[in-house]
Amino acid sequence: MNSPPGQYKNRVLAALPKAEIDRLAPHLSPVDLKVRTILLDGNTSHAYFMEEGLASVVLTLANGATVEVGVIGIDGVVGIPILLGADGMPGETFIQVEGSAYRIDAQRLRSEFERTGQLRSHLQKYMLANLIQSAQNAACNRLHTISERLARWLLTCHDRIQSDHMPLTHEFLGQMLGAPRTTVTLAAGMLHEAGLIDYTRGHVTIKNREGLEHVACECYGTVRDEFRRLGLL
Repeated sequence: MNSPPGQYKNRVLAALPKAEIDRLAPHLSPVDLKVRTILLDGNTSHAYFMEEGLASVVLTLANGATVEVGVIGIDGVVGIPILLGADGMPGETFIQVEGSAYRIDAQRLRSEFERTGQLRSHLQKYMLANLIQSAQNAACNRLHTISERLARWLLTCHDRIQSDHMPLTHEFLGQMLGAPRTTVTLAAGMLHEAGLIDYTRGHVTIKNREGLEHVACECYGTVRDEFRRLGLL
């Protein structure tokens, strides 16, 4: 992974003025991230500015059930608890689609965040966007059908990895959506029959994004518009 100064894919880093990125750059280490790599699991010593791929924020209940409560791609950073003065938070954040990131020491990022400047402003906007995403996802998981939620989730991922092709199994989709694998298989089958996606051996390909947006619930558009308004997508 190589992103020369001034050519960062991460939206937060790309938005920083030269003086701030020059001060931050010596503390940014490029790392490749494989699927299932855990970035945050209750405490952390580093934060990650995603450049490629996708990270999932997942909660696991006492009975072993899992549900995704957020995704992080080029729009932001893994490590919000650091910025809020905490060592961690419940659940874990791990890589869902392999990619790359810039890693930074947690305390260094917090020190930079506490300085007056654009980094603080952009990270505050990102924290607000995440609150909006989490709140909307809570409503979505309670009120909307699995097909609507699956369409919303695929579009959310598509925005952040910017690729039509995503390595995602039905089992993994079920874990992310908090639904049985068989239910997700039926929902994916409906989207496939409608010509919106292809699914073969653990890979999903978006064929008709516009059609997928029509199937998705209102939650996708609400969250997307807020991220755009805040300059993160």
